[in-house]
Amino acid sequence: MTVSKTKIKLVDVARQLFAKMGVENTTMNDIALASKKGRRTLYTYFKSKEEIYSAVVESELDMLSDTMKAVSERNISPDEKLIELIYTRLEAVKEVVFRNGTLRANFFRDIWRVEKVRKRFDAREIALFRSVLAEGKEKGVFVIDDVDITANIIHYCVKGIEVPYIRGQLGSNLSVETRKKYVMKIVYGALQRKEINQ
Repeated sequence: MTVSKTKIKLVDVARQLFAKMGVENTTMNDIALASKKGRRTLYTYFKSKEEIYSAVVESELDMLSDTMKAVSERNISPDEKLIELIYTRLEAVKEVVFRNGTLRANFFRDIWRVEKVRKRFDAREIALFRSVLAEGKEKGVFVIDDVDITANIIHYCVKGIEVPYIRGQLGSNLSVETRKKYVMKIVYGALQRKEINQ
């Protein structure tokens, strides 16, 4: 196994153990045994459980980033792309949190530890929003004075509704179509979306 394959395997095994047993209840020895690697190999890549936990969260965020990038590259209008990005992001984060069992509890209890790890993801997400907004401005779909600040605002708005969305506290009593209509009104209203068929 190459260096990177070994590291990927260790992260994947740790993710599974954290999801099943919880981060607090999982030891470095558990990870070494489950991955069929020695403790020395594990400590070659990760100096602590905190470090491997960060790598697990980072790998999940990398997958989410790739999913969002694929949406941003779709051949659809910038206004549709923006809504699709927002929903893809919220649903993907929700899916990651639920898929990882006890990591879900850690996500809500220790959001600041997660925040430290997600700085790189946040920067990539803002860049994706920026590119879609710039495309929309260039094509005359959006009226935006400052693409950079608008991308940042959208990022922080979406990030702000993340936890209530995951917990089902946000629009859970509404149909998907009604929810989407509200989001579109808010987003398009703020961006002064022009009607394309004029």
